[in-house]
Amino acid sequence: MENKVLMIATVPSMIGQFNLNNIDILKKMGYEVDIAGDFLDTSVWPTDKIEQFKKQMELENNNCYQIDFSRNPLSLARHLKSYKEVKDLLSNRQYSFIHTHTPIASAIVRLVAHRLKIKVVYTAHGFHFFDGAPKKNWIIFYPIEKMLSRYTEVLITINVEDYKRAKDKFYAKKIEYLPGIGVDTKAFQNATTDRKTKRQELGFEETDFIFMSVGQVFARKNFEVAIRALAKIDDKHAKYLIVGLGELIEPLKQLAKELGVAERVTFAGYRSDVKELLHAVDGFIFPSLQEGLPVSLMEAMSVGLPVVCSRIRGNVDLVKDGQGGYLYDCNDVDGFAEGMSKIIHEDNQRMGMINIETMKKFDIENVNEEMRRIYSNI
Repeated sequence: MENKVLMIATVPSMIGQFNLNNIDILKKMGYEVDIAGDFLDTSVWPTDKIEQFKKQMELENNNCYQIDFSRNPLSLARHLKSYKEVKDLLSNRQYSFIHTHTPIASAIVRLVAHRLKIKVVYTAHGFHFFDGAPKKNWIIFYPIEKMLSRYTEVLITINVEDYKRAKDKFYAKKIEYLPGIGVDTKAFQNATTDRKTKRQELGFEETDFIFMSVGQVFARKNFEVAIRALAKIDDKHAKYLIVGLGELIEPLKQLAKELGVAERVTFAGYRSDVKELLHAVDGFIFPSLQEGLPVSLMEAMSVGLPVVCSRIRGNVDLVKDGQGGYLYDCNDVDGFAEGMSKIIHEDNQRMGMINIETMKKFDIENVNEEMRRIYSNI
């Protein structure tokens, strides 16, 4: 068997955003790395970004393969099709092992890999079942993940809650805890930008206090709560910047209009300059309903932004209430408004320094070292 590894996820953004370092580690260890996912899915990345990623991978001699995954658990026809596609790929390419991501892709991959006797590393970027999750999540995802853990050589978890549950309930040969996928804290801290120009580019004034959120604009990110909280802050200079694409942009624009804050909320769409934007804003809002260990929150903390976020798994691994920011229940609009108001008027520099110090544990070099160890032991 040749030294080939497959890096696979439902959508390519999971690999492009979170696994380039892992690909680099594998290649330095002497592996040829293939990439697979649904390159036709534009729900996270636009088409031009996906094509750019594919070209980058091909220039680095990484083969890319189309798998017609669906993120809908009930799309049985698509799952059967992707099962066959994965089986054909694994049979033809003869991988040493597979590193898989995202629940549905990883379920299909592990079923096929078990049949073909190929070892699998699975990174759970946040199980869909967690303390406080809807019952349907537990009914659908928990038994599947528990059963398929038997077909998992290494299960990697990225927050304390998932790690404890996996250690107690699951059957993977090895269960590892990593502090996320790693953030290049120095790259974010050292990014330079003309703050005034960047703010003007987006229509903000120098006197504005800008809160920022980054992520897919869909229900799970819960940006509605932040907009409603903004409407409770009687300060026309308190502004909100949302960076990302998604199906709820138009409904949220309508909500902002109804609440009288349309001129204070900016939807920037997909941006490639997030590092620079983080240095041009003043605070970060993260009201998400569900996360594993959120990268966008870690990036914001790395540059020293104070944060207001939901009190959920993953977030509580990063933020201590009242220190680097404030934690509130996901739908506590009054709480988010309170936290935002406090950040506007309190010592942001103190909070920022706490967050920079916290993020040292989650730096990419620490995570890379752990991944080298895991890969070496396969």
